Amino acid sequence: MASIPSVSDLTAHVGFRLRMVSNHVSHAFAAKLADKEVTVAEWCLMRALYGKAPTPPSRLADEMGMTRGAITKLADRLIAKSLITRAACVKDGRAQTLALTDRGAALVPDLAALADRNDAEFFECLSADDRETLERLLKSLAERGHMTATPVE
Repeated sequence: MASIPSVSDLTAHVGFRLRMVSNHVSHAFAAKLADKEVTVAEWCLMRALYGKAPTPPSRLADEMGMTRGAITKLADRLIAKSLITRAACVKDGRAQTLALTDRGAALVPDLAALADRNDAEFFECLSADDRETLERLLKSLAERGHMTATPVE
C-alpha cells in the first residue's frame, strides 16, 4: 500500500485564517445591509458616489477596480431602488453620469454607521495597538500585491 504524504492542516495557513475572519465579518455586514435592502456591492458604489458630482460610470469602474459592465449592473439595480440616477453628461450628451438621489445620499450615513458598528463588533476585542498593527499589516500586504479593487463580495 502506498504511503500517504503528510500535508499541513488548513488552520496552519494564514490565508485560511484571513478567509475565515473575512467571511464572518463580510457576512455579518451583508446581513445588516440586507435589512436596508442594499447589498455590499451596492453599498460600495453608493459610498463611491457620496459627496461627488455626477460621475461617469467609466471613472467609477477605474476608481473601484471593477469592470464597466459590473458598474452598469450595480447602477441598474440602484436606479430601480431609486437610490441613484443616470443622466446624460452635461459636457457630452452621448456620455452618461451617475449620481446619488436625495434618498440615496440620505441613506449613506446610515449604511456607514452599520459598517462602523460591524467593525466594532468584530474588532473591539483588539487593543488599539493590535488593531493599528493589523490595519498596517493588511494595508502593507494589499500595497505589495497591488490590490486596489474594491472588495464587493
